[in-house]
Amino acid sequence: SALPSPAPPGLPDRFRMFRSCEWEVLERSLNILQASDFYWGPLSVGEAHAKLQREPVGTYLVRDSSQGNCLFSLSVRMPAGPVSLRISFQEGYFRLKNWFSDCVVRLLELVVAGTRNNPLHFDEMGGTPLV
Repeated sequence: SALPSPAPPGLPDRFRMFRSCEWEVLERSLNILQASDFYWGPLSVGEAHAKLQREPVGTYLVRDSSQGNCLFSLSVRMPAGPVSLRISFQEGYFRLKNWFSDCVVRLLELVVAGTRNNPLHFDEMGGTPLV
């Protein structure tokens, strides 16, 4: 389940230079993401983890990444507690592990559907699979 957000109105203000085709992908994806109820915008990792700590396992939110080289992070409530995973943006695609899409929301849909049968493993999760 997704943790609903107040749907912040502003765009993230820290972007590197993108090619025009990347800006189109980014802008379209960001508009869709902002219309979702799980995008929290400029939320720190500590704030995200504090919100998720009180939620059921599997609850997630998307926030602006605090890393300069990533635009977004996916924070998920796992059995051992919340973890955050960076969503990268390269060559017009958002990427999370081996999954990719030209839309962040579609990427999350792919990950949710795909991990039901094939859990993802991240070092950040200490060997706990993401399902």
